[in-house]
Amino acid sequence: MGVKVRIGTRGSKLALIQAGMVKAQLEKTDGSLEVEIIIIKTKGDRILDSPLSKIGDKGLFTKELETELLANRIDIAVHSLKDLPTELPMGICLGGVLEREDPRDAFISKDGKKLSEMPVGSIIATSSIRRRAQLLRMNKGFDIIDIRGNVDTRLLKLENGYCDGTILACAGMIRSGLEHKISEKLNPNTMLPAVSQGIIGMEINNNNTVIKEILLKITDYKTSIMAEAERAFLKIMDGGCQTPVGCYSTIDNSDFKFKALILSPDGGEIVTAYHSGPLENAVKTAIQTASDLLSGGGSNILSEIRKEIGEKNET
Repeated sequence: MGVKVRIGTRGSKLALIQAGMVKAQLEKTDGSLEVEIIIIKTKGDRILDSPLSKIGDKGLFTKELETELLANRIDIAVHSLKDLPTELPMGICLGGVLEREDPRDAFISKDGKKLSEMPVGSIIATSSIRRRAQLLRMNKGFDIIDIRGNVDTRLLKLENGYCDGTILACAGMIRSGLEHKISEKLNPNTMLPAVSQGIIGMEINNNNTVIKEILLKITDYKTSIMAEAERAFLKIMDGGCQTPVGCYSTIDNSDFKFKALILSPDGGEIVTAYHSGPLENAVKTAIQTASDLLSGGGSNILSEIRKEIGEKNET
């Protein structure tokens, strides 16, 4: 009798695909494992009529899975790592990550136009303040509107005329078999991705040594370095979905390169920073980049964002 492994996941098409990827890797590594996928609905799945920034960003797509994990009703909680807060509940840790998919953002338009070809007045839909700020930085004439729902829902809204274009993660499009619908894979110099975008993360109980050992076998080494560094960066920046923060890390042989930015929500102010260093100092490099952002004007942007959020909460 093999070890039984219960994977908890959200019920969206993409979430199930990602949980299926983890299941396939586990079964490939050890054919004796009995792997089951359990669907759990999260707050972010239930509230679809409000922008993410207005319903809170701490654990929107993760809290319910973590509750099941702590109650020992699942063994692994599978997430898009960019949805996972940097502060995990006591007793839970990040048990591993799969190999990273393309971390870039994808622009999808109705007629196949690239982002640079979109005229003033084009309606671009996104639920991300990071994407919104960078879009406005590129072209103040864009009309940015909110959009919620899974990948298929957003693409259907685009086809039905809700907007002229939308931005989604390349990774989600590729995993969903929809890469052919991408009009342009945005260069990180044009649109810096979200922290940990393209990475599938697996949360586990700290004391579950059996599962911990199993996940070590399917964890990608380079991706784990990027994930640790990018999450250390985000923790310093205290960033969530209400903060326009982006980063892009690459590994070139034994060198780690890290670029990051923070913007005001309207794209009017921007602070960028870049550092590189030995691979073994990846976290240190990312933290230094965060420090440079904050000292270079990022702290002022964060203060203004927090002040604005506080004023909105009071009204």
